[in-house]
Amino acid sequence: MYTYLITGATSDVGMALIKKLGSRGRFILAGHGDGEKLKELCRQLGCEYLYFDADFTDSTATDRFVEKVSACGWEPTHFVHLPALSVVNTKFKNFDEERFLADMNVQVLTAVKICKWLLPKMSKAKFGRVLFMSTSYVLANPPKNTAAYIVAKSGVTGLMKSLATDYAANGITVNCVSPSMIETKFLARTSHIIVESAAARHPLKRNATVDDVVPAMAFLLSEEARFITGVNLPITGGSVIE
Repeated sequence: MYTYLITGATSDVGMALIKKLGSRGRFILAGHGDGEKLKELCRQLGCEYLYFDADFTDSTATDRFVEKVSACGWEPTHFVHLPALSVVNTKFKNFDEERFLADMNVQVLTAVKICKWLLPKMSKAKFGRVLFMSTSYVLANPPKNTAAYIVAKSGVTGLMKSLATDYAANGITVNCVSPSMIETKFLARTSHIIVESAAARHPLKRNATVDDVVPAMAFLLSEEARFITGVNLPITGGSVIE
């Protein structure tokens, strides 16, 4: 049986991915807020799950989370890392260093800590799937005033490439998806003008939805994607073409 460890599981993308994967295995889920909504989804799907509330801005809380997952007796075969602090559009002269470090904890350090614990276990099993959420902003010229977000996401993609190289011989794939702007609750702090402008500039005249993104994620987690590793997959509807 597959065991999916999903961090950021209470996000719109996380919830949609669980729906997509629901019949394929059981879930170890980490979120921060909206836990009851996530639990209700799992009950409706009839899937086995464990839920942990985790504040990944605190690296010691991340350590405690890893300890709890290690002790639960379920060994993950798949790891999906989704969490990020929301984008704050601000001029670089107003760069918020404290918030940036918190987001680096959430996006990069948490991924490092979990992978440091999990990948040796996957190596022993000669099987594993790891998938990180990046952004199309790292594929081309990013929007102005997003330095903190871009640096954190660049850290995620750099980690992916390094781990893909290190663990390819062990039957483990490590990939990223890089969607263009997805209209989810993640954009709550983003001006509606920015969201509408992104849609207007898009070749399809709309932003992405979770239903545009999740099927590609499910594919990269599947057995059919066993020969794909080290890839940062653009999911952009043509707004970014490499």
